[in-house]
Amino acid sequence: MNCCLLLPFMLGIPLLWPCLKATENSQAKKVEQPVGSHLRMKRGWVWNQFFVPEEMNTTSHHIGRLRSDLDNGNNSFQYKLVGAGAGSTFVIDERTGDIYAIQKLDREERSLYTLRAQVIDITTGRAVEPESEFVIKVLDINDNEPKFLDEPYEASVPEMSPEGTLVIQVTASDADDSSSGNNARLLYSLLQGQPYFSVEPTTGVIRISSKMDRELQDEYWVIIQAKDMIGQSGALSGTTSVLIKLSDVNDNKPIFKESLYRLSVSESAPTGTSIGTIMAYDNDIGENAEMEYSIEEDDSQTFDIITNNETQEGIVILKKTVDFEHQNHYGIRAKVKNHHVDEQLMEYHTEASTTFIRIQVEDVDEPPLFHLPYYIFEVLEENPHGLFVGMVSATDPDNRKSPIRYSIARSKMFSIDDNGTITTANPLDREISAWYNLSITATEKYNIEQISSIPVYVQVLNINDHAPEFSQHYETYVCENAGSGEVIQTISAVDRDESIEEHHFYYTLSVEDTNNSSFTIIDNQDNTAVILTNRTGFNLQGEPVFYISILIADNGTPSLTSTNTLTVHVCDCDDTGSTQTCQYQELMLSMGFKTEVIIAVLICIMIIFGFIFLTLGLKQRRKQILFPEKSEDFRENIFRYDDEGGGEEDTEAFDIAELRSGTIMRERKTRKSTSAEIRSLYRQSLQVGPDSAIFRKFILEKLEEANTDPCAPPFDSLQTYAFEGTGSLAGSLSSLESAVSDQDESYDYLNELGPRFKRLACMFGSAVQSNN
Repeated sequence: MNCCLLLPFMLGIPLLWPCLKATENSQAKKVEQPVGSHLRMKRGWVWNQFFVPEEMNTTSHHIGRLRSDLDNGNNSFQYKLVGAGAGSTFVIDERTGDIYAIQKLDREERSLYTLRAQVIDITTGRAVEPESEFVIKVLDINDNEPKFLDEPYEASVPEMSPEGTLVIQVTASDADDSSSGNNARLLYSLLQGQPYFSVEPTTGVIRISSKMDRELQDEYWVIIQAKDMIGQSGALSGTTSVLIKLSDVNDNKPIFKESLYRLSVSESAPTGTSIGTIMAYDNDIGENAEMEYSIEEDDSQTFDIITNNETQEGIVILKKTVDFEHQNHYGIRAKVKNHHVDEQLMEYHTEASTTFIRIQVEDVDEPPLFHLPYYIFEVLEENPHGLFVGMVSATDPDNRKSPIRYSIARSKMFSIDDNGTITTANPLDREISAWYNLSITATEKYNIEQISSIPVYVQVLNINDHAPEFSQHYETYVCENAGSGEVIQTISAVDRDESIEEHHFYYTLSVEDTNNSSFTIIDNQDNTAVILTNRTGFNLQGEPVFYISILIADNGTPSLTSTNTLTVHVCDCDDTGSTQTCQYQELMLSMGFKTEVIIAVLICIMIIFGFIFLTLGLKQRRKQILFPEKSEDFRENIFRYDDEGGGEEDTEAFDIAELRSGTIMRERKTRKSTSAEIRSLYRQSLQVGPDSAIFRKFILEKLEEANTDPCAPPFDSLQTYAFEGTGSLAGSLSSLESAVSDQDESYDYLNELGPRFKRLACMFGSAVQSNN
């Protein structure tokens, strides 16, 4: 059987291809196929590969026809199509063998379909021919635009990079078939970014085409386009944006915008003081903008500049103190440069930027200035009061030249006058203090707050004013049976004076002891001497103790000599020469001495304790109650009466006759209150004259009120009644009744008034007895 397959071309125009014949089992099929299809022989079967264009109409687009040579057109054959896509993507007309695509074909989804065709005789239901397998291949069309899959793109390149420097490579992809035509062949072009960038057409590599300065523009947006079909007509395209940032390089040197800076500094400012700041500007950023300031011209070497690494400012500091009176202004030149500069960029930093700084010194009121930092004086000891020691001098460094007043702080041995002359205030003794450290203060008279001080060292020079003496107390013993020439003691001396040369002492016996032949002395010429016996045998009972006067002279100028007494005890020694008896006596003497000391100490302690007990007793007596008959406290109420009489000639204020007559008692009214009662009694005492019973009753009532009053303060109360009155049994001491006869009166009632009146009772009782 011969089959023919009629296939349309990709433009939809059907073409009839010549039938190719192949035999398998004496049967043949005729296939109509387009140019480019393949015909192969496989197991006697004939199969073909068909190319179908994609993007075909999805509504039953005719692809081709299968036709058997045995088909005579009587519709007795039935064509069937099986395989992947049969029935869903491709269908066949069972009568005519026409194949149709009922869905849109997309090569990017599936580019190849393998189907099998079969012809069946309708009358018999049997296959006329064996199944024939064929392939439908979907041809590519340019229906996909290029796409950049790695978006977004961002790159960084150093500024001032040379032409041709690689920046970044962008890559686009096309889903079309790269092996079929030019559908997937891309061509890159630059839509935005000229004239600083360029792109390679085939690789998408972006390169620099012109130098760029970051300080003018630090980033650029570049747009790249990719076209397929190598840019031919009808090609599809895609674009992407690339952000290109310029990184900084140190291509700018720092520059001072100010050519002159004016600063000021006080002359009292200490070294290290910050005077002011200067500032340079650098268009670079980061590490490339780090600056370093320095002094270029400063002949005085008075100032310095340090860099603040945080603010990149130059800090001008004082390197040495300044003096307005010496120099009141300075001029220095400063320069600045970058800290980090690469060798290839040195051409941009050939000459450093400089600026001039003018510094004005401000005048301040300065304290007095001594001519020397310290003074050292020497003075001989034992000199009289007012001896000249030395002179200090200070001046006011300011222009007004204030007078100076001097003083010495905390010194009783020296004094100073307004001229700075130091004199002795007391005699000096080198042995007490060899050096004096004085603090001399200078004060301006015009401004006493301006004060300065310096140390003054006074060395007291030695004079030979101390004679040598024994270096210690010697206890010397000699045996009764001692022979002549025996050494009984070695002595040495000390001198409190200071000698320029080494001390040397000379030892001799006094004239009296020289004539005494019992002992002698030998000077060892090494500041020591030995005492020797000058006879044989001593008598303990006759002469138990010897006193030797030794003269010791020094080598000072003038030489001084002292007389020192050496006590020698005679001892009863045994045969071996041991001085047991002397030691016992010495021990007894020592014990006796200690006993006397102990007794003296005990007596002192007893005296101290006696004094303490006496003091405590006196204090205890002072604490005793002044009125022992009363245990209650008294409140002090002082009543003052300012009415004053005019004496005996005043007959208007008081009737003298009435005062001398008997007491006339007014009728007493009921007391409504304490104050009313006091006023009533007061009037009675003035008008009538006080009566002892009235006062006694008044006092008892007040005492009762004080005892029963819970609100009364617990402190002493002293009530004083200064008016004697005419009713007193003791009579008046005034001269009003001096004319009364010397009648005998009894004062025994004073004894009944208590201890306070004992003295009066004794006095008046004694007077009465004397009169009797």
